[in-house]
Amino acid sequence: MTGTPVAEAKALYEAGRYAEAEAEARSVARSRPHDDMYAAVALNIAALATGAQGRHAEALATYDEALPAFSRIFGADHWLTLKLRSDRAQQLASLGQHAECEAECAAVAEAAGRGTGPEMSSLAAAARNGLVFALNAQGRHQEAEALAREALAAHPERDRAALVLRLGLARSLNGQARYEDALAEAQGADRLYRALPEYQRHPDTGAVDLAFANALLGLHRALDARRRAAAAHDACLASFGPDHYRTVEARTLLEHIDEMPSRREV
Repeated sequence: MTGTPVAEAKALYEAGRYAEAEAEARSVARSRPHDDMYAAVALNIAALATGAQGRHAEALATYDEALPAFSRIFGADHWLTLKLRSDRAQQLASLGQHAECEAECAAVAEAAGRGTGPEMSSLAAAARNGLVFALNAQGRHQEAEALAREALAAHPERDRAALVLRLGLARSLNGQARYEDALAEAQGADRLYRALPEYQRHPDTGAVDLAFANALLGLHRALDARRRAAAAHDACLASFGPDHYRTVEARTLLEHIDEMPSRREV
C-alpha cells in the first residue's frame, strides 16, 4: 500500500493510533468514487480502526458497507474479500453474536481451504481462530481445543495467526479447568508475542496477560492472577478504550477477583 491513497491510514493503524487511522481512512473513502478500489480498502481500514476503539456495532456497519464493494471489485472468492468477512465476523463475536460468528468463520475457513498460496493459508488460520473463539464463548471448549490444535498443526509458521490460535487454545483449556495446560500455552503464546514485530503486536494487546490471569486464578494464585488482569486492563484501556470487548473482559475478571472472599495464595 506504500504510495497509495490509503498508505497513511494503514501506517496509523499499524502504529496503534486508531482514532487517527479511522479519521484518515473515512476521509479517503469519502473523497473517492463509490466503486473505487481505494475507497473500499479505506472503508476496510476504517472498520478495523473503529473496532479497535471498542465501537463494535459501528465497525460491523462499516464492514457491511465495504463488503459489497469488495465483492464487486475483487470477486467473492478473492482472499481480500474473504479476509474482510473474517474480520467482520470478529465484530459479531465482540457483540455477543457467537452463533453467527461461528457460521461465518466456518464458511470462510472452508473457502480459504479450497484456495492456494500463503494468503489463503493465513486466512484459513484466522478464520479458524474466530471459530475457536466462538466455540469457547458458547461453552464448547473441547470442540474449540480440537479445532485449535488442528489449525496449529496446519499452520507451522510462528506468526500472528499462530499467536491467536495459541491464545484460543489456552482459553479452551481454561474453560475445561485444565489450568496447568493453559498456563503452559500462555507461556508459549507470550514467547511468540514477544518475537513478533511491534506493529503486529498491537491488535493483541492484553490478550496474553488475560490468558495468564485466568490460568493463574484457576491454580489459586489469586495475587498473581490479579496482577496479570490489572496489566491487561491497563494496557487495553490505553490502547482500545473502555468499551473494547477485551477491556471489558479484563475489567470483569478484575472485579471478580476483588470480590473473592480472600485473595491469599493457597
